[in-house]
Amino acid sequence: MSRHRCEKRPANAAGPLFSGPVLVVLLLIMFGVHAPVVAAQGLDPEALLKPATDTWPTYNGDYSGRRFSSLDQINAGNVRSLTLAWIFHPHAPDIKATPLEVNGVLYFTAPDNVWAVDARFGREIWHYQRASEGDHIGNRGLGMYKNWLYFTTPDAHMVCLDAKDGTVRWIVELADSKLGYFATMAPLVVRDHVVVGVSGDVTDVRGFLESLDPATGAIQWRWFTDPDPGQPGSETWPKDTDAILHGGGMTWMTGTYDPELNLLYWGTGNPNPVLAGEGRAGDNLYTCSIVALNPDTGKLVWYFQPSPHDVHDWDAVETPVLFDAEFQGKPRKLLAQASRNGFFFLLDRTNGQHLAAAPFIDQNWAKGIDSRGRPVAKPESAPSPDGALVEPGSDGSSNWMAPSFDPQTGLFYVNARRIFSVFYLTATGKAEGWAGRDRILWANSTLRALDFRSGKVVWNHELGDGETISGILTTAGHLLFTADNSGNLLALDPATGKTLWHLNAGGHLDASPMTYQLDGRQYLLFAVQDNLFAFAIPTLASH
Repeated sequence: MSRHRCEKRPANAAGPLFSGPVLVVLLLIMFGVHAPVVAAQGLDPEALLKPATDTWPTYNGDYSGRRFSSLDQINAGNVRSLTLAWIFHPHAPDIKATPLEVNGVLYFTAPDNVWAVDARFGREIWHYQRASEGDHIGNRGLGMYKNWLYFTTPDAHMVCLDAKDGTVRWIVELADSKLGYFATMAPLVVRDHVVVGVSGDVTDVRGFLESLDPATGAIQWRWFTDPDPGQPGSETWPKDTDAILHGGGMTWMTGTYDPELNLLYWGTGNPNPVLAGEGRAGDNLYTCSIVALNPDTGKLVWYFQPSPHDVHDWDAVETPVLFDAEFQGKPRKLLAQASRNGFFFLLDRTNGQHLAAAPFIDQNWAKGIDSRGRPVAKPESAPSPDGALVEPGSDGSSNWMAPSFDPQTGLFYVNARRIFSVFYLTATGKAEGWAGRDRILWANSTLRALDFRSGKVVWNHELGDGETISGILTTAGHLLFTADNSGNLLALDPATGKTLWHLNAGGHLDASPMTYQLDGRQYLLFAVQDNLFAFAIPTLASH
């Protein structure tokens, strides 16, 4: 296995904007805290099974994907007192990752980079850098297993680091970057499995999900999103062609997991060629699908396909959110997704049964829902040489930004976009790659609260012109945190959408807020472009 040198910098090389004795004194006065003590690294595996409080041990905080925190020190009554605790500026590309927080240490990424930062004071502990070729569109974060960290790279490798000092344990290749593969997602750790996916839709390659041994990086299983000829699902691709072996279906984003059912839930990407469907007639399973897999074997248990035979780049990789609630008078184990095609879906996560489907924002491409709960496309919405005006555009009514489900309100929240595009088919001969393009004419953004039982909009909070990529966090303090398109960080009332606090941070939120509590103090983190901001309530205001 190849190994790479760990490149570390002194702790003060990329710390807060204010440093030294002045900062220490100010923080001691403002927050009444002691000198920073960095706890020994090491993640208790049981923390992955509990709600995130003093830790945030995985991409979504816990396995459910709800992005809901049971912390309430920062609440609707005192949120106006939020004060800046520290800023960390890593001198790197925009931060699209959600940091992990374990034992008082934050771990986060940008492409080719990992940082460990003191979660109380924002001081760098170590920095690892590995230069690579490949698509540097972004990196969502890390997975953690005991004392080891895992992150993916633009050249489609997985790197395992020692959390104590950032030294490399091993590096393995996930896929050949020369074929157009790269990787952006935060791996998901389930017991002794590190589950990871791949990215890439410029070339016609197969998507897959695989599980690696956390100690060695050896492959435990691999599941292809495009089945082999003759396997279940292959009948949804044309026969006597190689279309299925070049069919796409990337696994861009981190999935979710139900420990009781021992089922792994993942969204898959669009088929290839992206905008040309003539050479791949059929539903093209298991692209644009939500799938449930056995994490020990990688075997498919059930699937649901939000966008059959997609020709608009509307993958279904948005987080499959898990929660238990009453539906039609019966307690159900539910899965909800606000998909990129503009429709909200509610499923029974034990078997994939469709329960509800409805558009959560304007769309003009579907004429209804079929008996299996799938939108039925209008023929005239397909890309054409003359262009087809479609809402939404290929960027989608939502995208990779995190939704949230608040069990206190019973509402599902999604940052959505109204996007009009003209889709052109440009391919001649055998279509490959994108095979066309879409021209965005206009876009604006809104945050919508949905009744999960029906998908109907309960309230709406406008976010401004342009396309939001801000994620959402809800908390037991009766707060919803996100950002608008004018650079304002926002705290909203999750029951009504009313603004309770805002701050212009001078840039866009390119990730999702997260929160944790240390030494009895709750911190709220926002990654604003290339800065990490931490907020807290001053000591006097919290009593």
